[in-house]
Amino acid sequence: MSNFIQLHLLTNYGPANLNRDDLNRPKTAIVGGVQRLRVSSQCLKRAWRTSEVFESATGKRTKEMGGKILSALMTDMTLEDVLAGKDISTAVKSEIPEKDAKDWAWKIASVFVDKMKKDGKTVNESEVQETEEKAKSKKEKKSNVDKKTLRSEQMVFYYPEEIGNISQLIEKLKKDKKAPSEKDVNDLLVHKGTGVDVSMFGRMMACSPDYNVEAAVQVAHAFTVHKAAVEDDYFSAVDDLNKHEEHAGSAYIGEAEFGAGLYYLYVCIDRALLKENLGNNEELAQKAIRALVESASTVSPTGKQNSFASRAYASYVLAEKGDKQPRSLAGAFLKPVTGDDVLGRAIEAIRSTREAFNKVYADATEPYELNVSQSIGTLSDLQNYCANE
Repeated sequence: MSNFIQLHLLTNYGPANLNRDDLNRPKTAIVGGVQRLRVSSQCLKRAWRTSEVFESATGKRTKEMGGKILSALMTDMTLEDVLAGKDISTAVKSEIPEKDAKDWAWKIASVFVDKMKKDGKTVNESEVQETEEKAKSKKEKKSNVDKKTLRSEQMVFYYPEEIGNISQLIEKLKKDKKAPSEKDVNDLLVHKGTGVDVSMFGRMMACSPDYNVEAAVQVAHAFTVHKAAVEDDYFSAVDDLNKHEEHAGSAYIGEAEFGAGLYYLYVCIDRALLKENLGNNEELAQKAIRALVESASTVSPTGKQNSFASRAYASYVLAEKGDKQPRSLAGAFLKPVTGDDVLGRAIEAIRSTREAFNKVYADATEPYELNVSQSIGTLSDLQNYCANE
């Protein structure tokens, strides 16, 4: 079995602001001594995992689970309905008192994030209030879930199975009308689930390291293969009811930054680890790889889409698989690509750099190429190459 699958993608974006910095400007990086436009790996992964390609096999990443649990406890809605954003104002109120529901929701949410330990034992609920009161005047460990808002301090990546477990417990509590036991809440966590996004991109459970998941997919920051500048778009908005009776000026004037370019992206998949994270389910691992290949090739970041319509498919994909230590081909673009045929030159740079690496390190793996400019390859064949052992 080939343990490592590597993807090298070239995707062209016209004027766009795919991924903004703190000043709302496109992110940049200095590569080879010149400025390039950049899209962060975090931005790319979020676009992929929230796309329709992954929709049926993902969990939820949120700080707000406690509040959602409370809403489900207080109404006849299921947790899945609440998470799906259904109108809670039309729901029938449950018979659980609000105070009890809030306490139970806090207890359930806390098991996923709390680090409260004393001599290896978890701090119980009665100690929490005392600890939180002391923490006002002295820095001490306290609950990571706010008892008033039920919002946790850190985000948690929940497996679909964990969401299902919470939902089942909520229905049990609504039926029995009594607080969940310590066993009830501890049994909510899952070591290995079917959440493809969790299995690919990992999660850290600071309070329960046994439930940590090591990421099986590494995603580099994408950057333009050529020198690129951030430009300013001066724009105005006109008032439709302004009949020029007093003035003919615009109703609003503003500026928006953008950039354009051909981006190189590198993705590495540890196939063995992905399969292990998915409970050694080979069929699910193959589906996950196919979904990742499709989304990396066809799904664009969502930043400023209404302003720039920056939807794009990869123009070129080089896929490799083997057992040797993976390596990026970003070095192909230390020298910025110049000239009229930027895509053609970039493809040649990837090919020649790969050949040089293979010659020096004695690697003779057979790659697969998808090249839109020459109508070579298909997405389905690329997926088959990557997914099949």
